[in-house]
Parts: sequence; structure tokens; C-alpha cells
Amino acid sequence: MQTEKKVRVRFAPSPTGYLHVGGARSALFNFLFARRTGGDFLLRIEDTDRTRFVEDALTEIYDSLKWLGLNWDEGPSVGGGYGPYVQSERLDIYGRMADRLIASGHAYRCFCTPERLAEVRAEQEKSGGATGYDRRCRNLSAEEVDKNLKEGVPHVIRLKIPEGRTVAFNDLIRGRIEYKSEALDDLVLIKADKFPTYHMANVVDDHEMAITHVLRGDEWIASTPRHVLLYEAFGWEPPAFAHLPVILSPDGGKLSKRKGAASVMDYKRGGILPEALFNFLSLLGWAPGGDREKMSLEETIAAFSLEHVSPKAAVLDEKKLEWMNGQYLAERKAETLVDDVVSMWKDKGWIDGGIDNEYAIKVIDLLKVRSRRVTELADSASYFFIDPADYEEKAVKKHFGQEAVERLELITKIINGIDGFTHTNIDTAYHSTAESRNIQLSALIHPTRLAISGVSAGPGLFEMMEVIGKDVVLRRIDKAVKWIGKRCLN
Repeated sequence: MQTEKKVRVRFAPSPTGYLHVGGARSALFNFLFARRTGGDFLLRIEDTDRTRFVEDALTEIYDSLKWLGLNWDEGPSVGGGYGPYVQSERLDIYGRMADRLIASGHAYRCFCTPERLAEVRAEQEKSGGATGYDRRCRNLSAEEVDKNLKEGVPHVIRLKIPEGRTVAFNDLIRGRIEYKSEALDDLVLIKADKFPTYHMANVVDDHEMAITHVLRGDEWIASTPRHVLLYEAFGWEPPAFAHLPVILSPDGGKLSKRKGAASVMDYKRGGILPEALFNFLSLLGWAPGGDREKMSLEETIAAFSLEHVSPKAAVLDEKKLEWMNGQYLAERKAETLVDDVVSMWKDKGWIDGGIDNEYAIKVIDLLKVRSRRVTELADSASYFFIDPADYEEKAVKKHFGQEAVERLELITKIINGIDGFTHTNIDTAYHSTAESRNIQLSALIHPTRLAISGVSAGPGLFEMMEVIGKDVVLRRIDKAVKWIGKRCLN
């Protein structure tokens, strides 16, 4: 472990799809480790799989990382002294490095056709043995190689896996891991299209960019012995490896799009705040110690260490994320939510044109402490803009009976008698009336809320009435009285 060197870590996504929680968690742990150690956090785009490249995905990866606050110190749009940071712009480097391995006897050219490789695999599967390349081209003579090259026979470049070796590395999370070299086939380094494979580009770039620690998902454990051998073939010191625990769906199965593996931007569109998702992802496989769960960025950075990352699988608990988001939402200043929430209200048709910013802030302030998502906050605000078209059926049976008209007429008198329509004055008037008439306060509150909002639950009634305004409140109560009258006649 290169403790004397400045820590340099990287997140290296492939733009073959959008950034999902597994990748985001890997990026976040790299970011935290860099910030905790005073190191550098790099972003590198591994786009050598051109058949699966998705242009929109690349843009969304950038947007997702920025939205989460995972700002990179080096990489695309930022620059740095180790670029280019996009692999498709580094092809000449991989070509030179492959030639170097061939010259040193650690790699060779393989001219086997895809058809032959498929036949070999089929035979291996039929016999029940291990599958993998049979190394037919490993010992071709120089003359045979030259002949094929002159004839333009397509080929790949493969690594010569040494025989009879135990390949070992120390995982900072899992301890010592060993593989027998017999279990490793001669992997392809450069494909026939001259593009490098993930393994080749990954190792070359990590070395060329002076990466000291590789923190990545545990699905790459099986690839690591091959990478160790590549470092050895080049004569380079490998970085320290740490393989992060897998994230499981709530039912314990593999995370998938259908089972919770939403993209980062899906969470944004679903009303999750970036600071809540950051906090939530940081706890997927890492424990800060004690009972702490809700933590600021500064607290998380100060507490983070690889020693407290568990090798055991982490479970993505959507309910816990919603709870945590609700905590952050309650603390958020309403002003920071206005643009997103007002946009949602406009999409619903509740607002036509502009809206008074002060009114929007008041509405958000009332609803955010009761909401788990920004979308939930927006969805529950209809009665701040439009009169109820109908009333909650269950609540109607309880609060809109025969006596409701008399109660609502009394409530109208109370409201008309209030000078200065503030929640404090409304509160005083309601309590005074209930006490003087010897009736339960709830007998006034519930019919009022249902008449004004159409539902039986929501923010504080008197605060809600103040925001909606006296004229609108009186109009809606009058509308409810007429609705009850028609209902009773029918």
C-alpha cells in the first residue's frame, strides 16, 4: 500500500446506461475517501465498448454526479495533468502498451475466428469441463504471425497467463484473496477493432493516472487477479484494492431496474433531495459507528474510513430513504424548493402563468414538514389553488351530517368576526366560540378543514386558513353548505 503517496482515486463509469445506485455508491465512496484523506477524486469515462455507447447516458452521468455533489478534481470538463480522461481519446496509448507486452513476451497475437472460439466453447460445455480460450495461438512461430499480419488476418492481442501460479492480492475490505492461474484464461487485451478491452484500458489508465487506490464493486473481484498479472507484466506496482459490498433489493435478491435500481435522475424526478440520497447511499455498506444515520456532508467525510466498510451485502430500503428524505425536506428552506415545486404545479394545471413567490413559499413551508418527497409536497397542494370539486367520502360521513350546515353557518359568523385574518386570531376565535358554546373544538375544526380542502388531514388548519385567505375560505364554506343541502335533499 502506497501510504507515502497522495491518495488518488477514480470513478470510471461506462456510458452504456444511466448512473444507477450501485455506480453512484461507488462514486460516493471514492469521493468520501479522497476528501477524508486530502486526496484527489478523478472522473474517467470508459467508453471503449462502442457497440453499447449511449450519448444521452454520458450526459446524464455528468448531471447525476453534479446533482449529488460529487464534483471531480480531474476529468472531463475540469481537465488535469493526466488526461485525456476519456478512453476513446487514448487509443494510441493502449496500442503502444500492447506492443510493449508482445515485445517482452507477456502477450501474443491471436488469429482465431469468432466461429472457432464458439466451437471450442461448445465442445468444452459439452464435455462438462472448464470453458475458456484453448491457447491455440499462444505458441505460433514468428513466421506464422508475420504471414497472418501480411495477409491482413484479423486478430486480437491476448495476455499470457503464467502457468502454475497462485495470484494473490490484499483487499482492504476482505483481506487476502487468492486465485490459481489455471482458473484464468488468456484474456483479450486489444480487440480486433483495435479498441482495448476493459481490463487493458483500466490497468493502463490507473497506472498512467497515478491511481493509488481502486474502490469498486465486488463484481470485479474475479477480474482483479488478471489485473494483478497485467501490472506484473508491465513491471508496475499495483494500486491498493477495495471491493465494495453488493447492494441487494428489499426482498434480498439482486438489484435490478424492476427491483429498486432506479437511476440517480429517477430519484431526482421522484422527489428525492440530493443531500438525502447522498446520506442514504453513504450508509449502504458503511457504518459510521454508534446510532448515527442522518449526517451532514462534513460529518460523513470526517467519519468515513474503509475499516468500517463491511464486506456483507447491503439492502436498499426505499422506506428508509423516504424517511431520511422527509427529515431533510423538513429542514430545507422553502425558497430552495420553489422553482421545482412551482414547475410541478404548472404541469398539473393548477397555475396558469406566474405565481406570487411569497404565496408559494408559504404553501411549501406548510407542506414540507409533512411530506417525504418533493413530489408528495407538490401533489398535496391542490386546495391552495383550486376549490375542492368533491369531498373525502369517509370524512363526509363523519363531519358533513345533518348538523354540519348549522356548524358551518356558525363557523362563517366566527370568520366574519375576525379582524386581521392571522392564524393566531383564528385560533383565538375558534377556542373562544367552542368554550362559550360548550362544544368540542374538534366539532368546529373538522368541518372547516373538510369544507376548505376537501380532505380530512393536512397542515395546521389555522395556518392553512391564513395562507388561503379570508375571502376564499368563506367562499368554500358557502359552497360546502350548498353541497350538503343538495345531498340531504337527495
